[in-house]
Order: sequence, then structure tokens, then C-alpha cells
Amino acid sequence: QVQLVESGGGLVQAGGSLRLSCAASGRTLSSYNMAWFRQAPGKEREFVAAITWSGGSTVYVDSVKGRFTISRDNAKNTVYLQMNSLAPEDTAVYFCAARFGRYPRLPSRATEYEYWGQGTQVTVSS
Repeated sequence: QVQLVESGGGLVQAGGSLRLSCAASGRTLSSYNMAWFRQAPGKEREFVAAITWSGGSTVYVDSVKGRFTISRDNAKNTVYLQMNSLAPEDTAVYFCAARFGRYPRLPSRATEYEYWGQGTQVTVSS
């Protein structure tokens, strides 16, 4: 079992930046592909970004390409999401998720990730 705890959310003005962190305990993250999802009120949970176990490959949803960067530090058992040029439509609860296995493929469906954090709120004001 791996436990995930997100942090770094908050209130920011449009155009601002936030850096989310996802700290893991219980298992080393070096055997997990990781992802960030988000869920706005009344909407489905949405894939944001994912990264392979080594950090060698990443994928992003089109709406965040060029603004968000996913990264990881396996020595610190932590995954990050750097969010720049934030817009009100980025407002959501952000979740990190883990999928066991050193696979090259990075799925975007929430059902393919086994472990989830509790989420951190990101609110972007206009």
C-alpha cells in the first residue's frame, strides 16, 4: 500500500503560479507511474498530467500544455505539479494518483490508477 498526501493548493489570482506536491509513504514511488487529476464542482474527474516511474516520459491534457509541468524526485518520494499562467478554469480539487509498475504507457483514465490522495483545493480568481 502507498499513501499519498497532496499539498500546495490555495487561492491565487489569474496569471499566477502554484506548485503542488504529492508526498508518498508506505512504499517507494520509484516503481510507480504517477499522475495528477482534477475535479471541478459538478464535473467529472479530469486527467491533467502523468509521468513515468523514471521521469523520462510525460503526458499532458491539451488545456495545460505549456503551462503545467509534472516532475518527480524519487529520492524524496515526491511528485510535483508546477502550474503557471493559471486561469479561473483551472479551479478544482487536484488529486495525485499512483499506478504500480514500470510501464512505458501513461493512461489518462482514472480507473487505471490504484492509489489516490485526498486532494488539495486550487482556486484561481479572475
